[in-house]
Amino acid sequence: MPCLAWNTIDTVLLDMDGTLLDLHYDNHFWLEHLPQRYAQLHGVSLAMAQLELQPLFSDNAGKLNWYCLDFWTRELNIPVRELKRETADLIALRPDADTFLAAIKQAGKRVIMITNAHRDSLSLKLERIELAPYFERLISSHDYGYPKENPQFWDALQADIGFDPARSLFIDDTLPVLRSAQAYGIRHLLAVSEPDSRKGAKDTEEFAAVGDYRDLIAGL
Repeated sequence: MPCLAWNTIDTVLLDMDGTLLDLHYDNHFWLEHLPQRYAQLHGVSLAMAQLELQPLFSDNAGKLNWYCLDFWTRELNIPVRELKRETADLIALRPDADTFLAAIKQAGKRVIMITNAHRDSLSLKLERIELAPYFERLISSHDYGYPKENPQFWDALQADIGFDPARSLFIDDTLPVLRSAQAYGIRHLLAVSEPDSRKGAKDTEEFAAVGDYRDLIAGL
């Protein structure tokens, strides 16, 4: 477990899905619920729906469209926002994420959410889980027009909030995003060892990973 030098960290940048919230909701929605509802709404078999969806998913992975509910509503001709509400009972906080958020806020750190989630997805999750009070800002990459995987996201973030990458901690469950942040110069980087509670631990490769948020609070 990484030991953070909190005296060298002023700003804490946090992802949402898979980092603060259990990624099971999103994985279930995109991999199971949406294909099933797509099949029903378009009158095709589940196998055909999956065949039609897979290349679209592959082509848009890591792009802003991947996270955009407007894009998928148009592309698939289905009401994606409404469908996301059908499984909203699965939205859940990762263990002790709120304890961690309360501790870093109490310690006087600048706490900012940066998520690739579309604003409508963010709003739905904030209806279910009270996260907003912990944050100075809740920023969606759609505000800037670039996903976190894109170097231009970080330039836009810097222009918006003015932070010191060398004195910032960023936690995210997506390795390409962490690599993008690393290339920008963010010094303190952590992956998440188990973003989806139903899938077990993942290989976070070159990045140290947080498993238990209570372990990060030591030294605050």
